Amino acid sequence: MADDDDDVELDAAGSALLPPRENPALVGHAAAEAALLASYRSGRLPHAWLFTGPRGVGKATLAFRFARFLFAESGRMAGGLFAAPAPTSLAVAADDPVFRRVASGGHADLMVVERAWDPRRRRLRSEIVADDTRGIAGFLRLTAAEGGWRVVIIDGADAMNHHAANAVLKILEEPPRRAVLLLTSDNPGRLLPTIRSRCRLLALKPLPEAEIVAALGRYRPDLDDAAQAVLARLADGSIGRALALASADGIALYRDLRTMLERLPALDAEALSAFADRVGRADGEAGFALVAELLPGWLARMIALAAGQGGVALADEAAGMRRVAARRGLDQWVEVWENLNHLFAQADGLNLDRKQVVLSAFFTLEAAARQAALETP
Repeated sequence: MADDDDDVELDAAGSALLPPRENPALVGHAAAEAALLASYRSGRLPHAWLFTGPRGVGKATLAFRFARFLFAESGRMAGGLFAAPAPTSLAVAADDPVFRRVASGGHADLMVVERAWDPRRRRLRSEIVADDTRGIAGFLRLTAAEGGWRVVIIDGADAMNHHAANAVLKILEEPPRRAVLLLTSDNPGRLLPTIRSRCRLLALKPLPEAEIVAALGRYRPDLDDAAQAVLARLADGSIGRALALASADGIALYRDLRTMLERLPALDAEALSAFADRVGRADGEAGFALVAELLPGWLARMIALAAGQGGVALADEAAGMRRVAARRGLDQWVEVWENLNHLFAQADGLNLDRKQVVLSAFFTLEAAARQAALETP
């Protein structure tokens, strides 16, 4: 399972999600694709790339797309074609043998490193550990099985712990020939500066809402225009997030969330407890992950709206946002937003009880809003 697990595409029937290694298409990011292609055609391809951008924006899809391209091009050049035209796209057809081997995990020159499954906790580990990265050096010392490039994809590289990161750093300091490392990261600030400095940075920008609406129209034609528009706004430029929201009835989840937030500091204890139960239960991981994005997202839009720099996800929520925002200074709300992000990050890293994390997040907001009343002369 890829760490960038929202970076997916529906199948032809619109009913199943494909992981990045099986995804033949890339939504948007023509500029990023062009940069990779130009670097390859220059003959001076950097040995390491760092793909950054929001979760679900397409980083892992691009990494597998580029790996397939390198393998396919090696085969094309080795085929003895005289004066073959220069490639104009990174695309490799889904029926190509290279595509099929990468999709099945059977390409001998590709190694993928990501958070491993923890059988005891029955979930992905919260970090990439040294054992996950230790095999990279040995893999890259091998001669390419198909005579071309060897590629390592580290998906979710910011999840590497200290020991795993140091193992990767040693490889980046003395990279083998004809080897490329592709790192993806939602939060590159968590990476060692020395790792960042040894990679070519390629930032994938959030997709315009119009592109997300178009993609939703293609992959989720069951949604009406109004729902697609709301999902596109909530997705913050990520098609993967939009699809995840659509699959988890994210609009209803957001409405429940925002109803409670607009009552601050007067929380409805019964409604909050029921909400926390729903997203905190053992089978509610997807809902909890969405709340971890939607709650700070609501607060961020509230701050932006109050500063005159942003809009809203739902047409009728501006008044409630302004009322809550007026209870504290914007710098204080920014601090609360940072604290919430830290809380949700800890929930994953320390395996905290999800219901308690949701309750703590709301209590943090309640305390911030209520403090304003106490401070008023």
